[in-house]
Amino acid sequence: MSAQTRLASGRGRRGGKPIVRGTEISVSGFTTPSAGEVERTMRQSEGGLGTSQLHFEAWRALLRSHCGGEVDVTEPDSFRGWMRPLGVSGLPAAAVKIQWGDASVDPGCNAHRLERTHRDVRRDGVDHHLIVYQVAGQSASAQNDQTVQLAAGDIAIVDKARSVTYFTDCASAQWLALQLPRQSVLSHLGFELQGGLARQGARAGRLLFDLVRDADKGDGPASLVADSYLQLAIYDLVGALFVPADWPPVSRPTDKLFARIGGIVKEHLADPDFGPVEVAAATGISLRYVQKLCTARGTTCSELIYSLRLDHAAHLVRRRALLGASHPLSDIAYACGFRDYAHFARKFRQRFGCAPGTHAARHDRRAGNAIVHTGTGESASPAHDIQPPAT
Repeated sequence: MSAQTRLASGRGRRGGKPIVRGTEISVSGFTTPSAGEVERTMRQSEGGLGTSQLHFEAWRALLRSHCGGEVDVTEPDSFRGWMRPLGVSGLPAAAVKIQWGDASVDPGCNAHRLERTHRDVRRDGVDHHLIVYQVAGQSASAQNDQTVQLAAGDIAIVDKARSVTYFTDCASAQWLALQLPRQSVLSHLGFELQGGLARQGARAGRLLFDLVRDADKGDGPASLVADSYLQLAIYDLVGALFVPADWPPVSRPTDKLFARIGGIVKEHLADPDFGPVEVAAATGISLRYVQKLCTARGTTCSELIYSLRLDHAAHLVRRRALLGASHPLSDIAYACGFRDYAHFARKFRQRFGCAPGTHAARHDRRAGNAIVHTGTGESASPAHDIQPPAT
């Protein structure tokens, strides 16, 4: 069976709209992006993709090698594809473009589809997310029983540990894709990203696009410390884009009040004199009620304060290691409201089972060495593991 026959039989048509595995995707319904300058910028640099154009069979082999999925197109003879690996402050990324050479071909015939199955996922064993930015054209993907449609300027999450189907029928389309290790995302953001989500025209998405696009402009030797800060900024932008609406999860009316107490404590972490009495006063409720809310959750107000101080301290310890900083750990202790380092170290060991000085290395081992370390220039995955945003 030819590629054209397989694709045509795999997607079908209903009311002029292509179907992907039973999920209806309306490619013709895309709207014109407000960020048209994004497309113009990338058109000017298309010649700088830095890779030779690939015919269909070479493209299929490339995607099989990197994605493990099966790709089909309706017009393989006129198809061409490009992929250029990028490095974004130590994080792997890629610029990808596909195009049909014959502009006179019916746009509905310029169909490109990649399906990554459960079998592909089990065989690869990868555990990371792709942040996919649509630079030009339109595309769609189906994952976790959700279908997302992307126009230029839109951004989406793809979970590479789950099956996914990509589709586009544009005569030309272009993407930027950024790879983030799952454990690093969880460590930085505190929540799990969900594949199959998209954001349209968000400001944070445009800022993230600029960081990825400008990664290799070659404006002088990069500072390792600066790269580490940029990497943190990338995670923060991803968090701003995809933080769950119910984060942190709140279910009962008292949970909202308890969450408010936690927020007030966090605002006063550096104050060693901020205790249960101050918490009650700042919250506007009695000390007895504060203790009642804490007891209902298996803790006390004092333990809650210590817990939040230590969580913040652990974050600062990991950040210190990531940036290769040399300031003393006692500075972190004081910044988190501890009066002396010995007390801080004792509480830290009770909470995390290790001394502050060894916490970052232990956390990194548990994360599978997923975090990029300043001074080594090594990332979670080698360059050949970059996954292109196939469509």
